[in-house]
Amino acid sequence: MADECEWMKLPIDQKCEHKVWKARLNGYEEAAKLFQKIQDEKSPEWSKYLGLIKKFVTDSNAVAQLKGLEAALVYIENAHVAGKTTGEVASGVVNKVFNQPKARAKELGMEICLMYIEIEKAEPVQEELLKGLDNKNPKIVVACIETIRKALGEFGSKIVQLKPIVKALPKLFESREKAVRDEAKLLAVEVYKWIRDALRPPLQNINSVQLKELEEEWVKLPTTAPRQTRFLRSQQDLKTKFEQHQAAGDDEEGEEEAEAPVVDAYDLLEPVEILSKLPKDFYEKIEAKKWQERKEALEALEGLVKNPKLESGDYADVVRALKKVIGKDSNVLLVALGAKCLAGLASGLRKKFQTYATHVVPTLLEKFKEKKPQVVQALQEAIDAVFLTTTLQNLSEDVLGVMENKNPSIKQQASLFLARSFRYCTPSTLPKSLLKPLCAALLKQINDSASEVRDAAFEALGTALKVVGERLMNPFLVDVDKLKLDKIKECSSKVELIHGKKSSAGASKTAKPGGQGKVAPSSSSGDKVDAHTTKSGPSKKPSTSKPGAQSKKGPGPASGPGGKGKKATEIREVEPELSIEVCEERASAVLPASCLQQLDSSNWKERLASMEEFQKGVEVTDKRELPCQALVRMLAKKPGWKETNFQVMQMKLYIVALIAQKGSFSRTSAEVVLDGLVDKSGDIKCGMKAKEALTAIAEACSLPWTAEQVVAMAFAQKNPKNQAEVLNWLATAIKEFGFAGLNVKAFISNVKIALAATNPAVRTSAITLLGVMYLYMGAPLRMFFEDEKPALLSQIDAEFEKMQGQTPPAPIRRLVKRDAAEEEVPEEQDEEENGHIQDLLPRTDISDKITSELIEKLGDKNWKIRKEGLDELSTILNEAKLIQPNIGELPGVLKGRLNDSNKILVQQTLTILQQMATAMGPHIKQHVKVLGIPIITVFGDSKSNVRAAALSTLNSWVEKTGMKEWLDGEDLSEELKKENPFLRQELLGWLAEKLPTLRSTSPDLILCLPHLYSCLEDRNGDVRKKAQDALPTFMMHLGYEKMVRAAGKLKPTSKDQVVAALEKAQAIVPAKPAAPAKTSSKSNATRPSSTASVRAHSATTNDDTDAIALKNDPKKNKTAGSTAKVKPGIGKKVPSKPNLKDDDDKSGPIFIIIPNAKEQRVKDERALKVLKWNFTTPRDEYTEQLKTQMSSCVAKWLQDEMFHPDFHHHIKALTALLEHLESETEGTVACLDLILKWLTLRFFDTNTSVLMKVLEYLKLIFTVLSKEDYHLTDNEASSFIPYLINKVGEPKDLIRKDVRCILNMMCKVYPASKMFNFIMEGLKSKNSKQRAECLEELGALIEVYDLNVCQPTPAKALKEIASQIGDRDTSVRNAALNTVVTVYNICGDQVFKLIGNLSEKEMSMLEERIKRSAKKPSAVSTKQEEKTSRIQGLNPNAAVPRKGCDEVPSKLNQARSNNSHSTSESAPMIPREFQLDLDEIENDNNAGGCELPDLVQHKLDELYEPVCIPEPKNRSVSPHFDEIHGSTDSTINFVVSQVASSDINTSIQALAQIDEVLRQEDKADTMSGHIDQFLIATFMQLRLIYNTHMADEKLNKSEILKLYSCIIGNMITLFQVETLAKEASMGVLKDLMHGLILLMLDSRLDDLDEGPQVIRSVNLLMVKVLEKSDPTNILSSLIVLLQDSLLATTNNTPKFSELVMKCLWRMIRLLPNIVNIINVDRILLDIHNFMRIFPRERLKQMKCDLPTRTQKTLLHTLCKLLGPKIMDHLVLIENKNESELEAYLRRVTKHSMALSGGKIDSETEKGGSTIEDKESKAKISETLAEIFKKIGSKENTREGLAELYEYRKKYSDADIEPFLRKSSQFFQNYIERGLRLVENEREGKGRISSSSSSAGFSSPPDESPYVASSTSIPSAGSTNGEEVGPAVYLERLKILRQRCGLENNSKLEERQPATSLLSKPTVPTVASSSELLHNKLAHLRDSREYNQEPESHHPPVQTNSNTTSAANLDDLKKRLERIKSSRK
Repeated sequence: MADECEWMKLPIDQKCEHKVWKARLNGYEEAAKLFQKIQDEKSPEWSKYLGLIKKFVTDSNAVAQLKGLEAALVYIENAHVAGKTTGEVASGVVNKVFNQPKARAKELGMEICLMYIEIEKAEPVQEELLKGLDNKNPKIVVACIETIRKALGEFGSKIVQLKPIVKALPKLFESREKAVRDEAKLLAVEVYKWIRDALRPPLQNINSVQLKELEEEWVKLPTTAPRQTRFLRSQQDLKTKFEQHQAAGDDEEGEEEAEAPVVDAYDLLEPVEILSKLPKDFYEKIEAKKWQERKEALEALEGLVKNPKLESGDYADVVRALKKVIGKDSNVLLVALGAKCLAGLASGLRKKFQTYATHVVPTLLEKFKEKKPQVVQALQEAIDAVFLTTTLQNLSEDVLGVMENKNPSIKQQASLFLARSFRYCTPSTLPKSLLKPLCAALLKQINDSASEVRDAAFEALGTALKVVGERLMNPFLVDVDKLKLDKIKECSSKVELIHGKKSSAGASKTAKPGGQGKVAPSSSSGDKVDAHTTKSGPSKKPSTSKPGAQSKKGPGPASGPGGKGKKATEIREVEPELSIEVCEERASAVLPASCLQQLDSSNWKERLASMEEFQKGVEVTDKRELPCQALVRMLAKKPGWKETNFQVMQMKLYIVALIAQKGSFSRTSAEVVLDGLVDKSGDIKCGMKAKEALTAIAEACSLPWTAEQVVAMAFAQKNPKNQAEVLNWLATAIKEFGFAGLNVKAFISNVKIALAATNPAVRTSAITLLGVMYLYMGAPLRMFFEDEKPALLSQIDAEFEKMQGQTPPAPIRRLVKRDAAEEEVPEEQDEEENGHIQDLLPRTDISDKITSELIEKLGDKNWKIRKEGLDELSTILNEAKLIQPNIGELPGVLKGRLNDSNKILVQQTLTILQQMATAMGPHIKQHVKVLGIPIITVFGDSKSNVRAAALSTLNSWVEKTGMKEWLDGEDLSEELKKENPFLRQELLGWLAEKLPTLRSTSPDLILCLPHLYSCLEDRNGDVRKKAQDALPTFMMHLGYEKMVRAAGKLKPTSKDQVVAALEKAQAIVPAKPAAPAKTSSKSNATRPSSTASVRAHSATTNDDTDAIALKNDPKKNKTAGSTAKVKPGIGKKVPSKPNLKDDDDKSGPIFIIIPNAKEQRVKDERALKVLKWNFTTPRDEYTEQLKTQMSSCVAKWLQDEMFHPDFHHHIKALTALLEHLESETEGTVACLDLILKWLTLRFFDTNTSVLMKVLEYLKLIFTVLSKEDYHLTDNEASSFIPYLINKVGEPKDLIRKDVRCILNMMCKVYPASKMFNFIMEGLKSKNSKQRAECLEELGALIEVYDLNVCQPTPAKALKEIASQIGDRDTSVRNAALNTVVTVYNICGDQVFKLIGNLSEKEMSMLEERIKRSAKKPSAVSTKQEEKTSRIQGLNPNAAVPRKGCDEVPSKLNQARSNNSHSTSESAPMIPREFQLDLDEIENDNNAGGCELPDLVQHKLDELYEPVCIPEPKNRSVSPHFDEIHGSTDSTINFVVSQVASSDINTSIQALAQIDEVLRQEDKADTMSGHIDQFLIATFMQLRLIYNTHMADEKLNKSEILKLYSCIIGNMITLFQVETLAKEASMGVLKDLMHGLILLMLDSRLDDLDEGPQVIRSVNLLMVKVLEKSDPTNILSSLIVLLQDSLLATTNNTPKFSELVMKCLWRMIRLLPNIVNIINVDRILLDIHNFMRIFPRERLKQMKCDLPTRTQKTLLHTLCKLLGPKIMDHLVLIENKNESELEAYLRRVTKHSMALSGGKIDSETEKGGSTIEDKESKAKISETLAEIFKKIGSKENTREGLAELYEYRKKYSDADIEPFLRKSSQFFQNYIERGLRLVENEREGKGRISSSSSSAGFSSPPDESPYVASSTSIPSAGSTNGEEVGPAVYLERLKILRQRCGLENNSKLEERQPATSLLSKPTVPTVASSSELLHNKLAHLRDSREYNQEPESHHPPVQTNSNTTSAANLDDLKKRLERIKSSRK
């Protein structure tokens, strides 16, 4: 009893540990009562029992154990810390409770396990239960199975993971214990309820009897899906709904059922690795000669691929071997076996097989020619399996390729494959662009002669009809007759789609998880739902990781390349421009009426008095009510900045500074005054005031923006005094504001202009400014000025020397935010600033030097050759100094050299890599993964000198890249995993050195922990020591808790050792490094400004001090926080019950406004005093931090609601926030960053009600913020927007709609350009819905804000967007296409340049979408309204929206107006005066509306009047040509000559003169005769710009753009005047096109802001030139230009030739309209010359076949248009045998005639007499035999030929081929010539005397269609019809030479044999033959007339300048006579 009394007095917790079981029993009972009494779930009482709960359940006394289990259950149910005990308690239950004989103990154990699951600890519980399945005690196994079954039945498959359960089931069915097998059977039935048929494959190998029993049980199950009946703590909303449904007694399914995950059997299987199991001789056997060996290899593979799921790997060699067997093996059995193997491989790999799919499909399709059923079936199975791994889009080209095959089996099987494939498609996966070519091919096949081909085509078309519906298919079936259409519809009705529409009510529910009707999981295509099923789980990690990663880099777009500091510091406050009436109205509210009236008084005293009143009005007005823009516009009113009285001007400048300091001064207001301030900066009396005003504006609008505007304006004015003073002001301003964010590149270009100035003061100021810049930039600045003159460079160096050793002064001014607080300039990290400067340095592209020879050397087997390669590479790097990151194949080769067996080469490679890091700078980071990580591998080398070299190289790389790239991913952990002691100790030592210097690290660092722990136990002492040294540095970033948690997975012995080491390391964890020193100097700096600013600054300083104190002593945190509040700080714990709070607590405001609190929080986050709000899933430390931050500014009761674990309280908190939003707007704004952070936490809740409430609140708050004109800070945006974007991928449409609405609203409170960056990050998500929604939002932003919104540049952004076109998800593809189409609607064809290279398939999709999405006028107006609605309330930083044509005059007009800059809405970042607006140019009918800038206006009427030459005078300036030249021609000559001037201004002025002449219709004709001269001058100027101006870095590129726009504008005007355009000659057009194409290909234009616009304008100009020029001249010029470009001249590239060919294609399309007006002879001569230089063999050797195709297309088109008569146009060609032209034309003509033969035959059948009608065959033979007999006799030849001619004319279908075959070739030729002569005699005489146009073709009257030879032959003889020129004698001479056998190799025209002419039984053939001679004679006549004309309109191409003399003609006649006499 004494003992009992003793333990009775002990506390409960001690009783529970007592050695006496009764004491423990009593302790458990009292503990259970205590646990029930504790109301607060976070009470400290719970923590006392944290370590005892395991003892409760594992008590050795059975009676006590029961009570312990009951107490443990109560504890787990109520304690918030119960989750920490999960693993040990669950393990105790499994091992110590489930084996108890008492049923009650077992029940309580199960309840404990289920309670742990309820409190969100399902994973560790399931892990322990699965371990219990391996226990030897069957009781434990049975209890574990039962618990799992119960958990699954109650919580459902979303909570309990099915994969490990299914994996364990087969083993349980093999158990010896019947109880285990029976329980396993019940579990299998339960699992089947949730996943149905997906369970069958994993259980297919169990005992057949068991399987049969299971099948019987499965059949009995209800068909309805099971429902979750027990819910997690976070699912209380679902529990409420479930209870309501239960109470109502209805069967309506809850929301949770609709979201039940669809499980694919494939996912439940374990992948099998088969590559290593292949026989060693597999590849040898499969290529063996004996088929039996090949069969053995295939059978071995077949056995392996039968595994339903295969491990991913490199299957390329296996696929290649199978492809060879299927394609080339002669044994059909092996072909079938190979196809089976391929099918198994595709089925086992699924999506991982996609890369091989396109390689094997063509082979499979071609092999369908085999007719054996078993082979065909195997091929069908293989191609179907391959299809399921990819998309029809990817295979469509291969299928279309075989649809034209001659083999009917191939066509049939291809169609059947399409039919089967269509069954898996949906309307969205079978778009019109894909359906169109497939339908076209199938429609051809329904007319095939083979019935099986027709049937297959009908089936495919019917399936397509079923999938897409009649509406989409009907356009393709227009030409199909009714019978065939009915057949297609009949086939359609029989088709059953794999996922067809179901009539049941559950159809919509089942469709959700699969998405868009994807294949059911049980089908073989289950992989097609992978992308969709992954969405349904509760985890959102994949979708949040990417945006989260983005926000690590900095707040929003501030982290963009090249502009990190700049974008962060800029606050682009742009407000709408106000009209003068509105300004007067607003100003009158502040200023007295008398003040406004006297502003423009003529009396200076009144103006001075007005200024004084103005000043008083500004001073007394409250800053919130100060209308800054209205006031400065009043100041700018006449006289404005032209004020002549210095006193008034000084007052005016002072008032500008006052307004900028006091009011909310926007950039729009600044633009009004900056020009005037710059103009006065050089004034002696007013200059100081002007510079003070500039400084005030810089404070209001940021120095970077102000400085850029001011410097640009100063150098536009050309006033040296102003330029010098502006540079001096900038030098001072940089010292005052700091260097952060300045656009260095822009300033350097202006400084170079200043250095070249003639005024010494400007040069001195520029050098002074360079000195200040040197303070911040250092040595790299000098590189920009190395090309300056030595004298100037020495002055710069002297200035730099003065600055050496000095440190930049602490900034005393900063950007001020005027709403009662100030925003600090973000910190600039040294490496970021350095990287920014590094980006500006000129770099060399060495990719062309990395040749294949060098690569081969580096990989050579001989080490000496490898060393030679490394030496060469080192030389290249030394010569280049700074290089671009593009180094081709070098990384892969150098990686191999790091593993070189020769250690000297390894060291040399490391040295080269060190060189490369220095040369490449920050860009080296893109090679970290390929080259950087292998450097770490070298740490494993046994030689210390090699390791030292590797360490040195690694440090040089890290210096350039930073540590982030190295810590991201698994690469570092994989290296640490290698059990190499050298590698481990070096790597750990390096990490221990680097990690303490980092303020933050990658979350992937945690992956290194397991390997770090193994290093602590390494056998090598050095490794252990290094690991111990590294522990504190890891803990510094990961935290003690996380590292202990990671140690929990170790073995018990290892765990104890590691935990002990962690405890030691905890005491010596280094502090994280503070922010750079310059940050503190910024924050502590004082700034002279207004009193409000000083107060704000002092508050900031105080806050800094407080923050430091809080950090040093966390215990004082609460007290310090409470000093700034009205209410005391919150207590330690938050009460869990709302009824404990008094109602009085809820009265009063919910927010406490603390001045500068928000700014202080931003500073703390930047200084890393608190965690940066950046995570994938929120951790407890983030929640605690937010709670602490809210404690000082949020009411206690609201905070309790906000951080309560129950979602109902969150809804109450949101309701309170909504109610107080209107009344406490100011407080909401003050705490906005905290509110948004809390809302991001709610995004991770799974409760839909909370999410909907959050979105409702967000919509309201952004509406209020927009009205308040509040703009989100970057800190607020970066901690909120990425998480909002994650929600745009939610499966619920309602949520997505709300999120999109909020994103639209945010553009009113945050810059659209910065929003763009965040949304771009959203594209990296794995959630396809999120990507699709993000793409749609990007499209909307671009449509509203134009391309200016794209960040960092339109090209980079659009490349990323375009990459989504190839996405596997249809919605993503469509969204990407729509976005690119939106860009196309803005910038036209320029989009193709911006999006970069796309695959042919993607490009075809895009082109199709662009065609379908052409803008309609109605759509434009609607979109314009949408733009207006979006732009209202536009935030200051948003890009200026694109202006419509009606709102703004053409950009060209702006360029030609003198005062265009004063009308712009806001000053853009780049000069846009000369940007071409092509839409307006094309529609510009008012030709007189365009003017050039600053041009002298001439009186053009004087050009037509005689001008008196003035007396000579000495002039200092060149006189204008109007005053010198007396005639119009000489005036134009003078102006045209000035167009080619090397001086840009002179050229622009000359172009302006010509432009004005061309634009006036009545004066444009004066340019006639000068067109060639003008065009020559123009392309000379283009050449000058290309070679000289663009290469001159000193020259301002904006000047070049002005000149370009003037040239292009002039030529567009010229080529719109058709009569003038026709005057351009061929040679001039050739040079012009050459210059324009070179301009389009000039890559330097891409670097200029207006460059793409220039290229677009050139494109338009080229179209005008092609359409308006003389068609013969332009076509000839293009052919010659193509010829020159292909001759591999120095300047031309393949792209050049391609553009020339594109021009030719455009002309080919125009040929049908112009064929009657072009000189075909000239064109064919040019083609002949081209084919002579480039014969067919040479063209075939070219890499590209485009030239061949272009040539063929041109000739085919001409043949098609002219027919056989084209042969008459070869007369200009002297020697036709030099090229293949004539032969080619004959072939084409013959082919076309053969094609048209059928039609002629049908006509003959209708009208003409046929042989069968008239005579018998015998009679025909007799008649023809008699005719040929006459022809053969010498006397009757003429008569026979005449009869033959008449006979063929009468009987067109007579066949004379048999008679001709018997004769010789000479006789056949003789008959052909004879028939021509007969025809000529009968029909030709009349034609000879007629013009050539009557012969069936026409040519221009002023151009010769024919020239007999290259020499001009004068007419000989009389002019009557009988006397003809020498060509007739030449023709006769040819005939006589043939008769005499003198053919030899003479240059006679090649003729068709008589067989080919006479065997054609059609009339046109004979007509064509007879017309040939007639046409030649007619041409001769024209030629004679042509040669009599004094001058030709176009010079004929001549090879010989000498004309044929009369003597030559006589000689010809004599030779003819001699030949005749010899014949006699």
